Amino acid sequence: MIDGLIAAQATPAEPATADYWSMLFVFVLATFIGLGVIRRVSRLLYTPLMSLTNAISAIAVVGSIAVTGGEYPKTIRVLGAIALFASMTNIVSGFLITDRMLKMFKKQ
Repeated sequence: MIDGLIAAQATPAEPATADYWSMLFVFVLATFIGLGVIRRVSRLLYTPLMSLTNAISAIAVVGSIAVTGGEYPKTIRVLGAIALFASMTNIVSGFLITDRMLKMFKKQ
């Protein structure tokens, strides 16, 4: 009984296959939901919203750096590099837009 249990634990598990169609569906669905939420935000709340999205993008940067520098297949590392570029672009443009909006309220 115990020998069979040890032998069953010693056999390697089958690698999980990625379901790319499901991932693409979730990505497209999240994109449309995100656009719908962002369009309904008041202009007064835009600056706090940009701060929140910059924080979320910072988390994405850390994750994409880990994926890009890890021992993954080349396609996954390329997708990690694309995610890194997109997240950094979002962070930099968010800071530039927020800075520009705050300059509008300064007295000259």
